[in-house]
Amino acid sequence: MSSEPLILAVETATLPGSLAIARGTEMIGVLSGDPGVSHSNTLLADLEKLLTHTKVKLADIDLFAVAAGPGSFTGLRIGIATVKALAATLDRPCAAVPTLQAVALAGGPSDASIALLPAGRGEVFAQLFSISAAGAVTALDEPSHISPQKMIDKYGSLETAVWCGEGAIAQRELIESSAAGKQWRVAPRINNLARYVATLALRNLNQNEIVAPDALQAIYVRPSDAELKVS
Repeated sequence: MSSEPLILAVETATLPGSLAIARGTEMIGVLSGDPGVSHSNTLLADLEKLLTHTKVKLADIDLFAVAAGPGSFTGLRIGIATVKALAATLDRPCAAVPTLQAVALAGGPSDASIALLPAGRGEVFAQLFSISAAGAVTALDEPSHISPQKMIDKYGSLETAVWCGEGAIAQRELIESSAAGKQWRVAPRINNLARYVATLALRNLNQNEIVAPDALQAIYVRPSDAELKVS
């Protein structure tokens, strides 16, 4: 593998989804999906479009990265299955990047970044991170699946915080109404999360935290609706 690995990042954890191709730290192509269309209908076509645009051949990819969750159950399964198949066919390693890490990184440097993603039924996936000026992402608690009010109860004592991700956009009113006397801000919407997945995948590669395709697993945080009905 060259000193500047070619990385393909797939993010299907969110409704729009996104793709990115990076050569080391240089982002050479990104593509954002359509939230109104299933990833199963668009992912391979979008990938072909991005490869054509960047003039990159799939066989040249050194590392396949995927947002491993939490997020949409169906989306995660589609993204992980696609990455597994491509990486296994080409005998390439994979990087499983927690979606909330990428969300927090996209929010920029902060001592307290709360990454939030919608979890359905009005609830959110949430996790607290610190993000250094150099982009190092440090988890300060475990990911959770909670109601917006419990989210405020959990993180409301923070004097300074950056609220990141689509979950923060959706809960902006509650966050802002709970911010009296505190230095809280809601980070701008992320147009392409896959570019941050690629950045974290490079870090995984440099720290030898990569896996074989068949070892890729989703991070669900909560049971699926089907599993809940069975139980």
